[in-house]
Amino acid sequence: MNPLQKLTFLLTGLLFLSAGLVFGQKKNSTHAHKLALVDSAQWRKDNYIVNRDSAFANPYFALQKLTGGNRRFTESRSIYPRQNPALIKKLASGQAPFATIVGCSDSRVSAEILFDQGFGDLFIVRTAGQVMAEASYGTLEYGFLALKTKLIVVLGHTNCGAVDAAIKRPENPPGHIVSLINAIKPAAIAAKKMPGNVLDNAIRLNVINQVNHLRQLEPVLSKNYEEGKLLIVGAVYDLGTGKVTFLKETLEHLPATAFARHDITGK
Repeated sequence: MNPLQKLTFLLTGLLFLSAGLVFGQKKNSTHAHKLALVDSAQWRKDNYIVNRDSAFANPYFALQKLTGGNRRFTESRSIYPRQNPALIKKLASGQAPFATIVGCSDSRVSAEILFDQGFGDLFIVRTAGQVMAEASYGTLEYGFLALKTKLIVVLGHTNCGAVDAAIKRPENPPGHIVSLINAIKPAAIAAKKMPGNVLDNAIRLNVINQVNHLRQLEPVLSKNYEEGKLLIVGAVYDLGTGKVTFLKETLEHLPATAFARHDITGK
């Protein structure tokens, strides 16, 4: 290599080195800028953020956190919180979910996804038609007493096969499926006497019936619900739109409570 070639090689190396340093600085600057945006008040407002500690302490704030998460999901702006390896490792020592979801086993109704929550956020009970029995009751009581989770949401969904089966009531259903049909049957019978779509009405009524049942369930849930220490509400998830609608029938005439109810979304 002659002197001119050596000089050219040296200058080229210096050029690439300079470019790399500039690119690295720009990349670090961009990352820092993104972190600053995530921590900003405007970002919290735009993404309907509710502080997790506040949601854990107050069931009305927990309800706002779920609502905000579902808004992000339906707008295709999910932030996928609390899903990093460091947090997963930390959660191995314990959990503190801010809400309990009583949902259907339907594969299309994944609460963490549709509410845009992460590991350790939601305590889940799932059966077909969100039908509950002794094991479910014990699980809900454990969530409240041991994990201190103060919000229970009974989550139904559109086009529910279990509810449809209760409406059609096939003869000689196999195995224990009859137990699901019998549990949902009161809602199915009442829905047939109402105007509108029978299946949609039965799905709503089934959720409302289940909410009322939990509110009256002795000894743990009923006492704490009536004393305003535990909030139990119902909602329906639309398979077609991704939207969760909280049923007004379960949000009205709630017991007096010491918990604040003002909106803290984005603050």
